[in-house]
Amino acid sequence: MLLTALDGDETAVFKAAVASVQIQVEPVGRWFEAYIKRRNRTASASFQELEEEQQSSEESEDEEFVLQEYPMLRTLDPKDWKNQDHYCVLGLPHLRYKATQKQIKTAHKGIVLKHHPDKRKAAGEQIGEGDNDYFTCITKAIEILSDPVKRRAFDSVDPTFDNSVPSKNEGKENFTEVYAPVFERNARWTSKKHVPKLGTMESTFEEVDNFYSFWYNFDSWREFSYLDEEEKDKAECRDERRWIEKQNRGSRAVRKKEEMNRMRNLVDSAYSLDPRIKKFKDEEKARKEAEKKAKVEAKKREQEEKERARQAEIDAARLAKEKEEEEARQVAQLAKKEKEIQKKAIKKERQKLRTSCKTWNYFTEEESDSVKMMEEVEKLCDRLELTSLQSLNEILALGSREDSKVAVVKQVQEEEEGGGSGKGFNEEDLQMLIKAVNLFPAGTNARWEVIADYMNLHSTSGTKRTAKDVIIKAKSLQRLDPKQKDDTNRKAFEKFNKEHAVVAATIDNAQPSERFDGDTAERWEKIAETVPGRSKKECMKRYKELVEMVKAKKAAQDVAGKTKK
Repeated sequence: MLLTALDGDETAVFKAAVASVQIQVEPVGRWFEAYIKRRNRTASASFQELEEEQQSSEESEDEEFVLQEYPMLRTLDPKDWKNQDHYCVLGLPHLRYKATQKQIKTAHKGIVLKHHPDKRKAAGEQIGEGDNDYFTCITKAIEILSDPVKRRAFDSVDPTFDNSVPSKNEGKENFTEVYAPVFERNARWTSKKHVPKLGTMESTFEEVDNFYSFWYNFDSWREFSYLDEEEKDKAECRDERRWIEKQNRGSRAVRKKEEMNRMRNLVDSAYSLDPRIKKFKDEEKARKEAEKKAKVEAKKREQEEKERARQAEIDAARLAKEKEEEEARQVAQLAKKEKEIQKKAIKKERQKLRTSCKTWNYFTEEESDSVKMMEEVEKLCDRLELTSLQSLNEILALGSREDSKVAVVKQVQEEEEGGGSGKGFNEEDLQMLIKAVNLFPAGTNARWEVIADYMNLHSTSGTKRTAKDVIIKAKSLQRLDPKQKDDTNRKAFEKFNKEHAVVAATIDNAQPSERFDGDTAERWEKIAETVPGRSKKECMKRYKELVEMVKAKKAAQDVAGKTKK
């Protein structure tokens, strides 16, 4: 706002005023110097406050001040000045460590004006000689309180300070009301500013945690040099002074340790009784349990997912296996059907071959030749494949009797050359192979090597057989049908008859019929059960054919006997 112009003057504006700007101001001058000194020597907060109060005391000269005179001042013993309360001596019991240097000086000035020995002597009061007068206590009080270092030492052992720690019974009911004042009065010893408050029951976890972190790491400036029993200034030599310093350091360390234990007990007691800590622990426990439960459920879900995936894989594998088995079953059924078809076709062709040969009376008029040809035709029926049977039946159907006989005889010769005795195997070797196979059944260790060694040991042909040769020949016999073994057995039996002149008619395929005679119930069903791969109808038909063959053979033998006679 512009000032009002005087009479005869004019007001003129040469430039517009600039708006006010807020500028950050850093400490400079003696304030900055004091801050640097405190930081470098790590001075206590109390000492800093004393310096600040000393600097600000010049600005508070008009502050109201009330002096409370100490009633026991005149009774103090000057020799026991160390145990006196210096604040009470100067009339500052209500201010104590909060008193500024100006207040201390003012109080001292007022006490001196009233209790100075000259004043009292002028009033007719008797004065003690030398340091025996109580005025010495006033001098010691101002000496201690005017020196920041000595004042801090005295404040550390303030006789009016309550060092007690509330018991657990006291803090259980009214925790904040009991412990809040205790922490507030002990906060005067901290070297740090901005001491956190105990707070209320609604304080957050961060506030409570910050409070206990501060007090568990409490940095106290309190020291106990004021209670030193020996004064090193009174030492007579350097060694005595060192000894006194050592004793004082030891006593100070003990008291400092006791003070730290007291503070730790205070914090531990408060922490153990603080209901907020219990609430936070319960919440933390509930949170951890919830997390644990969530982890368990997540793990359970994961396991269930794995189990479902595993079950899906098992089901997929099972379905694939069932599909493969179904495909294999269908292939097997198809193969079985084809085999049945082929079997029926072979059976039809065999029957056709037998009928054709029987129609031509087996291409001979002689009974013995007819029986022999009948046997040869049976061999062809057992050995020939479907295509060979079809080719031979076509020739028999279209050709004449002579052409048919030539074709049958030619086919018989080819079979005898190709699969009769077998390449390298004579009749004796075949008999020995069959015997060895029965002698060393399946399951024998190194079976085929054992069979080969048995044949090499007992064979009279001199041909050495290997396990491979034996396997090939055995498979050939099995593939060509059991008729091959029947022919071998028959020839061996004929050889036996010639050597021993014993006649015994035995046909392997008739053995079941001998075990089950005509009086046996369900005879042909039991015979069919003992003959693998044959039905009741087939067994009956085969039996009739064998009967006819036996009768024809006997007739041929009778005719041969009559001819010899």
